[in-house]
Amino acid sequence: MISESRFVPALGLANSHAQTLFPTLNRSKPWVATRGEWLTTPDGDQLGLMTPKPVVDDPARPLVLVLHGLEGSVSSPYVQGLMEALQKANFQVAVMHFRGCGGVPNKLPRAYHSGESGDPRWLAGVLKARYPSTPLMAVGYSLGGNVLLKWLGEDAGQSPLAAAVAVSAPMDLLASSKRIGKGLSRVYQRHLLNCLARSLRQKATDPALAMAMPDVADSRLFRDFATFDHAFTAPLHGFESGRDYYARASSKPLLASICQPTLIIHAKDDPFVSHSAIPTEAELSPSTTLELSAKGGHVGFVSGSIWRPSYYLESRIPAFLQQFR
Repeated sequence: MISESRFVPALGLANSHAQTLFPTLNRSKPWVATRGEWLTTPDGDQLGLMTPKPVVDDPARPLVLVLHGLEGSVSSPYVQGLMEALQKANFQVAVMHFRGCGGVPNKLPRAYHSGESGDPRWLAGVLKARYPSTPLMAVGYSLGGNVLLKWLGEDAGQSPLAAAVAVSAPMDLLASSKRIGKGLSRVYQRHLLNCLARSLRQKATDPALAMAMPDVADSRLFRDFATFDHAFTAPLHGFESGRDYYARASSKPLLASICQPTLIIHAKDDPFVSHSAIPTEAELSPSTTLELSAKGGHVGFVSGSIWRPSYYLESRIPAFLQQFR
């Protein structure tokens, strides 16, 4: 089902770029304290699990697993805001750091990508074993949203999740890689590629890892996402090419297989995501609702006013999940 969002952009922030940038500028410092745990993956790498409070096995307090966006972390403003909102609504929260995120390099040449559903699936198994009576839900933003939708579609009726929300997910990666390379969106592309370059160069200070990766000193490989994904993402993660990666990692072809109650929140003016990436009603499963708004930018959705902003996602996401606790 496709529904029209009730989101109204803040006065003075109707522009897609203003919506996208304002939350980071307005909430530049983390305010929710968390503790971290490092979990060893089956292939000998590590995943960070961040929690604002110790998780307990409680059937009345669902645990929400949060998947951040590209080069994000528990410190990202959208994650901080959601953690605070979910705790106020009596949910428990855990944030998964994708491999190499949060300022700590991972141990293997591979890292993470937009289709990396294996790591959250494994982590969900760990959490269900620890807290068997606690309902498990998930929220994914941007890259994490595509990962979440792909995971739900792959698992279909076998998913351990009771409900899920994906925000600003680039469900068609090829189309979205072209979109972010046009106009003012190239500014975001450059920023994200610079972040990736810093992370990879930090990781390459380990000589063994440097030998197993493409040349991180070659700035040409960070020219745009198409080049980066062909040079780094594809070979390090078992894809034949960048095009193969985009085809196999996109969640859009799997949306019809989702069985769990799922909400996709998306703005038509998203400067990261191509219009062609937005699914039609026929491409959605009966359990999936696509909530579309004309405005909102990328993981923005700021309402109220510049002087007194409010964050729509921090009310909409808990309200949706409340229905399935």
